[in-house]
Amino acid sequence: MLHEMMTPLSGDEVIQRAKTFFTERIPHNGAFLEHEGKAHATFRGQGGEEIAIAVIPTGASTRVRASTLFFDQAIGRFFSTLPSTV
Repeated sequence: MLHEMMTPLSGDEVIQRAKTFFTERIPHNGAFLEHEGKAHATFRGQGGEEIAIAVIPTGASTRVRASTLFFDQAIGRFFSTLPSTV
């Protein structure tokens, strides 16, 4: 499933927060950083399932897109920790 939101945070800050959140905040279904680039990060979790997060600067805000097959609830929880530009 694809998840998307807008935040006033920079892309770098979103990626840093994702690395902390997915490795420390969801202990039952932890996902660990597999690959990181300037505008994306992928995490590998339980059963080899993947979380992919991309950040796209859009002027004063950043579009955050995340996709997964297994970690939908965790992505929703992560997005709830980010300030939204609504």
